[in-house]
Amino acid sequence: MIDGYFIHLLIIITIYVILALGLQLSVGFTGLLNLGHIAFYAIGAYSSALLAKAGLPFWFCIAVAGILPAMFAYFLSVATNKLKGDYLALTTLAFSFVVYALALNWAKLTNGSLGIPGIPRPQFFGIDFSSNSNFLILSLVIAVVTYFIIRMITLSPFGKTLEAIRDDEIAAKTLGKNTALAKSVSLITSSLFAGIAGSLFAYYLTYIDPSSFTFSNLIPILVIVIVGGLASLPGTIFATIIIVLLPEPLRFLGLPSSLIGPGRQMLYALFLLLILLYKPKGFYGKVDLE
Repeated sequence: MIDGYFIHLLIIITIYVILALGLQLSVGFTGLLNLGHIAFYAIGAYSSALLAKAGLPFWFCIAVAGILPAMFAYFLSVATNKLKGDYLALTTLAFSFVVYALALNWAKLTNGSLGIPGIPRPQFFGIDFSSNSNFLILSLVIAVVTYFIIRMITLSPFGKTLEAIRDDEIAAKTLGKNTALAKSVSLITSSLFAGIAGSLFAYYLTYIDPSSFTFSNLIPILVIVIVGGLASLPGTIFATIIIVLLPEPLRFLGLPSSLIGPGRQMLYALFLLLILLYKPKGFYGKVDLE
């Protein structure tokens, strides 16, 4: 039972790593205050769940789970191209509310607040991922691939362009960089990995409902990005482990379930406050928070 509990935590960590690395690309490296990341996560989860229940293969479901959020991200990036800072944050937050409302009210497609049960575990390359130990291997491989892809992006000339946009977009434009295209590609790539994380989340739990994709579910991911440090991929992984494990002792204190949820949020807030006071750049951050 203990082994199963730790395997569960490791799976959640790998899913959160994929989700947080995607957000790090748009927020930490590009400077886009993207609060719609949870919406892309939801789109990936629901699209993958519906296709899997229709009997389509895993590789197709996870591909669609990445491509569909990327398409939405493209249209969102076009609509918000001239927005910055708080205005961009509010617009992307509004987008996440729209996606949540659709998941809650489009009952014919999403089954509304009842959610989608019975999502089958994947089978791929002749391997059955019904067991959590096998699923951990799958999610870990995808997390490692995600890390190296994003690392390659950030170390490339394109990645340096993203950092230039984050630091001074006007100067980047002066140097002839197509900042609108670069920001759009960054948001699209970020959303693609969010969708893949959502697909793994749906496959792992075998059940999803709208309550998993509210703004409060985005808070731990934002905390991971800030605590790990902006523009730091190793910091993101380190912070993911801390943030996932931080509230786990609450399970063993005998607290009623009605207090565990608020207790988690209080721990996140306290931890973030301490980080901002004593390590403003996070553990491994390269950029100051503005």
